[in-house]
Amino acid sequence: MSEVFEGYERQYCEISASLSRKCTAASALDGEKKKQMLSEIQSSVGEAESLIRKMDLEARSLQPSVKAGLLAKLREYKSDLNNLKSELKRISAPNAKQATREELLESGMADTLAMSSDQRGRLLMSTERLNQSTDKIKESRRTMLETEELGVSILQDLHQQRESLLHAHTTLHGVDDNVGKSKKILAAMSKRMDRNKWIIGGIIAALVLAILFILYFKLTN
Repeated sequence: MSEVFEGYERQYCEISASLSRKCTAASALDGEKKKQMLSEIQSSVGEAESLIRKMDLEARSLQPSVKAGLLAKLREYKSDLNNLKSELKRISAPNAKQATREELLESGMADTLAMSSDQRGRLLMSTERLNQSTDKIKESRRTMLETEELGVSILQDLHQQRESLLHAHTTLHGVDDNVGKSKKILAAMSKRMDRNKWIIGGIIAALVLAILFILYFKLTN
């Protein structure tokens, strides 16, 4: 749906409803007041015709799938405007009051006017539903953009966490290497300490034997 078309559509529905009220009021007037009212009605009809032309141009510039529906609605608006022009012509004629009463009694114009009023009411309701749908679409688009931004933020956080995990893995691998080297050093130190223990033990044994030998030598002499 074109927002430009919707704007023209709202303006037309407002003018159409106003014209209907003015035509009803003009039927009950006489003299200068009636002339003034008819002049206002004629001016509003001109505005309505201009809006119809603008809606037609806008609808024909859209894609075929959208254009078909808008042109169908436009035909209803044109029919509504023709009814308003007929009503204006009728109340502008001499003895309009008498002609109105006779026409209503003979041809059921009351039903026609009621149908026209109902049609305008339906058009106004349709316009309101279109406005609500447009608002919902805008809200959905805003929510989608917010969701997209949130998704991008989450992906960035996940990427940073992945980098942190890779860095931690590298650090742990270095720690493992250092632990391995430390184990080797400790094993070598342990072997060296064992060897030193045997050497010290041998030295002590040699000293003991030397002392025993010296004592034995002195005692025998």
